Amino acid sequence: MTPHRAMSLEATAGKNPVTHVGKLYNLLALRVSRRLADDLGAEHAGVQLLSQIGAPVSEPQAADVVTTVGDAAAVEAVLEEELAAVGDLTEDLIAGRVDTF
Repeated sequence: MTPHRAMSLEATAGKNPVTHVGKLYNLLALRVSRRLADDLGAEHAGVQLLSQIGAPVSEPQAADVVTTVGDAAAVEAVLEEELAAVGDLTEDLIAGRVDTF
């Protein structure tokens, strides 16, 4: 585990693409960061997601986003859209359309 570090030591290969939050949150954080850069022009975007035992993957206990984007509502909208699309991420993983490193 690497709390409050801009990296993950989570091995993604072979992990369950439906419920393994280490795998999914790592890739979701990357997707959110890329969208903040591509869609909102962020020069920096760091995303950390904290899971909660028993909660759906789409509902992290906490989400911490540090970015140069000044529009908090736009940042929250991107985060919420990506969390809502976690099922699409799972399908993309299973189909081999997502690089896991």
